[in-house]
Amino acid sequence: MSDQPNLSTILSGMNISALNEMQQAANTAILENPEILLLAPTGSGKTLAFLLPVLTLLSKDVDQVQCLIIVPTRELALQIEQVWRKMSTGFKVTCCYGGHDMQTEVRSLTEPPALLIGTPGRLLDHMHRQSFSYRSIATLILDEFDKSLQLGFQEEMTEIVANLRNVKKRVLVSATAGSKIPPFVKVKTPVELDFITNKNRTSGLTLVQIVSQRGEKMSGLLRLLGTLGGESAMIFCNQRDSVERISEILKEEGIECAFFHGKLEQEDRERTLLRFRNGSVLYLAATDLAARGLDIPDVKHVIHFEMPMKGDEFTHRNGRTARMQSEGTAYILVNSDEQLPEYIIYPPKILSLPATFTKPPTPEWTTIYLSGGKKNKLNKMDIVGFLLQKGNLGKNDLGLIEVKDNISFAAVRKNKVKQMLGLIKEEKMKGKKFKIEIAR
Repeated sequence: MSDQPNLSTILSGMNISALNEMQQAANTAILENPEILLLAPTGSGKTLAFLLPVLTLLSKDVDQVQCLIIVPTRELALQIEQVWRKMSTGFKVTCCYGGHDMQTEVRSLTEPPALLIGTPGRLLDHMHRQSFSYRSIATLILDEFDKSLQLGFQEEMTEIVANLRNVKKRVLVSATAGSKIPPFVKVKTPVELDFITNKNRTSGLTLVQIVSQRGEKMSGLLRLLGTLGGESAMIFCNQRDSVERISEILKEEGIECAFFHGKLEQEDRERTLLRFRNGSVLYLAATDLAARGLDIPDVKHVIHFEMPMKGDEFTHRNGRTARMQSEGTAYILVNSDEQLPEYIIYPPKILSLPATFTKPPTPEWTTIYLSGGKKNKLNKMDIVGFLLQKGNLGKNDLGLIEVKDNISFAAVRKNKVKQMLGLIKEEKMKGKKFKIEIAR
């Protein structure tokens, strides 16, 4: 086993001062036991909780895949990859998922990563192609395993796990208590760490309902957004059509609202989440795909425009706010003749809204696109220095910067964008001219 990098260095890179109780318990349990079931709420830091012990288990002397992480969605795969990169472990990681160029993945796997993360269908495709050897996989992690089963991946997962003959450690992770462990995982007597049922999950969560007359729920949503003072909110619906319709209606009212659902192209999904992360868009209308497993910050307001069928999904949606000891509010929008679902045992108090709609403030940030990334030897500091010096920006005029392989994005204060773009039009960064414009 390799020497684990200094924990304080890892935490510093993650902007965390110390591990929380769940992360400490998971780190110890995963290292000491062959079978673990980790149950912890969305937003509690589960990803770091299982990646830290994985780092200790990896060996520099093995040049094959040593740990396989199976996830239900590409967003969760990318989130885990991002956390691993922030940890600066020195071990290669590769992400495999549908909608990503297969040949790019195949090329990446020719130099085997120590850590391989992927969705079931794509991982099985690579197994059939023999893109990587699985003889050295000693650690298997199924993150959000219940979600993978809900999405119908049991057959693919069964075949993948059956091919892994040398697994010594199996870790199952979920944000849902009471999920049954399927037999194909070959977990018999797991050590269970339950940080869901034994903890008061909603200590920082305020739950309220907004009652509208039939056909006036959208009016209720508009008046609610007008009271939030420009703070970000996620608006949950059950159907893709509802999500797009809400986004369109808000746009007609002069309110920008991005939308997110499973039928969007991967690039559109990633750009939508990026704009929501950096504050270029304040409102995100989404299906339950966005209720967990996404790399987005804690939001203060979760709005249930349509109530989910199951209590678990209601809990996951609410998990987007009041995370990690913070506070937040979940709003239930209902018609006056509508019954609350059975999973809501105590009806929340009714919130009265102003009779008239006041348009909320517009975002202070705009997302800027740059045509270069890591493969062009660009990093965050290069972009910061260039935009501050050549674009005549102050430090407070720059927000979140994200550097991808071939492109980058930066949040710039909206009232400074036009002047900045004019100043840098003919300028070079690191000796090369890049295309820089408002992101589409």
